[in-house]
Amino acid sequence: MENRRRANMGMALVGTLGVMIALVGWSSRIQAEQSTPAAKPESSSPPAALRARARAATSRYVPPRTADGQVDLQGIWVSLSATPLERPKALEGRDRLTDEEVAELKRRAARIFDISGNSDFAAGDAFFMAAWENTPRFRSVTSTHGSDEMTVREFDNRTSLVIDPPDGRIPPITAEAQQRRASAAAAGQRPAGPEDLTNALRCITWSVPRLGGRYGAGDLAFYQIVQAPGYVLITFEIGHDARIIPLDGRPHPPSHVRFWNGDSRGRWEGDTLVVDTTNFSDKSNFMGAGSGLRLLERFTRVAPDTINYQLTINDPSTWTRPWTAEMPLKTSSEQLFEYACHEGNKEIMEGILRATRADERAGR
Repeated sequence: MENRRRANMGMALVGTLGVMIALVGWSSRIQAEQSTPAAKPESSSPPAALRARARAATSRYVPPRTADGQVDLQGIWVSLSATPLERPKALEGRDRLTDEEVAELKRRAARIFDISGNSDFAAGDAFFMAAWENTPRFRSVTSTHGSDEMTVREFDNRTSLVIDPPDGRIPPITAEAQQRRASAAAAGQRPAGPEDLTNALRCITWSVPRLGGRYGAGDLAFYQIVQAPGYVLITFEIGHDARIIPLDGRPHPPSHVRFWNGDSRGRWEGDTLVVDTTNFSDKSNFMGAGSGLRLLERFTRVAPDTINYQLTINDPSTWTRPWTAEMPLKTSSEQLFEYACHEGNKEIMEGILRATRADERAGR
């Protein structure tokens, strides 16, 4: 079923050689940059218990090494977790499912989302909830595909990707964030131009990090990691975004320099790659966050086929406290393909213009 994702892809391969050439070019361009030690993350740091949990995960596995002695994270990785981002109300107070419940969810999902395509495509948490509620057939008014185009999703015993707060729920948003979200929603209902739509709908960028929804798990959640001395590069298949992450301790740019996907700086803590990302643009809009967003990611290879990916998200203007999620990235024999989405999204532009012309003809 994994191959079905190709129906929505072009056929141009993103080759590792091309990625490495881009990385070397970037490296030569930044040799003259200042290289002073970067400040340690402050309030974005995950609780000590979560860091201990990551260390414990690697205590029984010895990962391979690159030529320069770092843990080898290279390869094609995919997020296939069926675990919902937030713990459903029906599972309140439970952070684990029994093995019997997991087996039953697998049986239900196989029936609901079989190859016949009788159900609609279920993205994000909708996949888990359809299996949990044991619906006869999944239907969604926003779905544009059938279940026959879905990638296999993997159940485990967890009831949420969010591991902190312990209730498995994203903290409440602030009054400022509520206002931002309401304004964005209103503008998106009757957009005056493409600037009123999200970056993903405009085919500009699909944000960092990729968490929740169809971009967080399933057919649109493929990554490639490439390593070179002093750098790690993470390429996303969707949107062909590439994050070039230096590991030499250089500081983040001045606060007035902003990026669509933030500015990332990496370091190794034992066998865990830690990536600190700041300097987000106020147009980045990850889950409605503002320019004060700070992201701390931890990549720990815990098995030959698994990276434990933990991310702590902090933006005091958006959430009442930092929060942490965790999900597995699994190796894939697939290769990355070009995701051909015209920047600006031609179809959406045409739709806005047609609607405007219709309003003009109607005298509105």
